[in-house]
Amino acid sequence: MKNLFALAVLTATLPFATATAQAQTTTAAGSADEAAVKAVLSKYQQAVQKLDTTGTHRLFTANSQVFESGGVEGTYRHYAEHHLGPELKEFNAFTFSDYKAAVQVDGPYAFATETYTYTINLKKGPQDKEAKAPIVRRGVATSVLRKNAAGQWQIMSTHTSARTPRVKK
Repeated sequence: MKNLFALAVLTATLPFATATAQAQTTTAAGSADEAAVKAVLSKYQQAVQKLDTTGTHRLFTANSQVFESGGVEGTYRHYAEHHLGPELKEFNAFTFSDYKAAVQVDGPYAFATETYTYTINLKKGPQDKEAKAPIVRRGVATSVLRKNAAGQWQIMSTHTSARTPRVKK
């Protein structure tokens, strides 16, 4: 009778234990995927701060789409070659501060929202008598990433916009 009772208790609690283990596994996988997505975003941010886009195309899908402040920039490769790369050559420094990222993973897709302040220091041109004032902007980026067949997260679409920070009164 004791064995029958123990079997009944075990049978009754097994689905709950299995569900709990699956939830913990899902949460752990979700946390790992969230961390991996944040690492991709961080690698891109670090490249911009280094003023060097070398190798950053690997962070994006081949057919990625980049949207910046109301403009359609095309694929990341096009954006890096025709917009971002040439622009970075005009900068002495590009720094991010007040950075926050929120990531939601849903299967093989992830949705990220980043907020930050960036400061750009421009190079002094030959005609400039003094250095130009730094450009400070409050920015936001939303991105969609996809996990590829190799298990790597890549940015499919990103949209950034920025504005002059509001003066607190």
